[in-house]
Amino acid sequence: MTAGLSSFTTPSSYWQASRAPRYSLLFALPLLLFYQTLAVLLSHGARSVRNGADVILQSLFVALAGNWGPLLFMLCLIGGGLWLVTRDMRAHGSRLRGRVFAAMLGESVLLASLFGLAVGSVTSGVLGLLQTLALPPTRDLDWWTRLMVSLGAGIYEELLFRVVLVGALATACRALFAWRPVTAGVAATLGGAAIFSAFHYIGPYGDRLQLYSFLFRMIAGVFFSALYLVRGFGITAWTHALYDLSLLLLQ
Repeated sequence: MTAGLSSFTTPSSYWQASRAPRYSLLFALPLLLFYQTLAVLLSHGARSVRNGADVILQSLFVALAGNWGPLLFMLCLIGGGLWLVTRDMRAHGSRLRGRVFAAMLGESVLLASLFGLAVGSVTSGVLGLLQTLALPPTRDLDWWTRLMVSLGAGIYEELLFRVVLVGALATACRALFAWRPVTAGVAATLGGAAIFSAFHYIGPYGDRLQLYSFLFRMIAGVFFSALYLVRGFGITAWTHALYDLSLLLLQ
């Protein structure tokens, strides 16, 4: 019993456990549930707005299954996640420890606090000037809708731009150009970060295109990709959502 409890007290064991699907995916689950709950509650009139990455992912399933697309998407998302969690728990034991989730939340809060300063400093250094870290607020949306979009950014933008897009670009680079994994990964990260940044200027609620904000978000995409590779999906999703939430609270 003592050995089992102490196995999660060392930094190396926490580092490995927090990246594993049984912790990483379950840690991200509340973000999904909060976002979907708000999306349902706000699904009327001018408030019927969803995170753009969510719309893109669902549209792929709508193209395949029509009106059943959104339901199929959620079944695949939740079902696939539960399958990964179950497989991981069978391989490493079914007992989960709350202290790991608590440490992951603390780490995400710390990373979100440092994120804006780090990315803003890099952006300012590249441009040779200093501007505000807070990006322009989303137009014509009330506070609850912006909260929903912020939560959706954590779960769906990381799923689309880090898990799907960067992974697909890296695979394409290796297949088409026979690049080594590291070279393909760097190219995919940079390409994915540029697409991630451009994504924020598309649609009726997109921001006005500016060099600083575009570069800020592109560097943010690189940071999030690096964080995803090093710390896994759950912590990256929470860090992204908490950072967006901090900007919302400052507005």
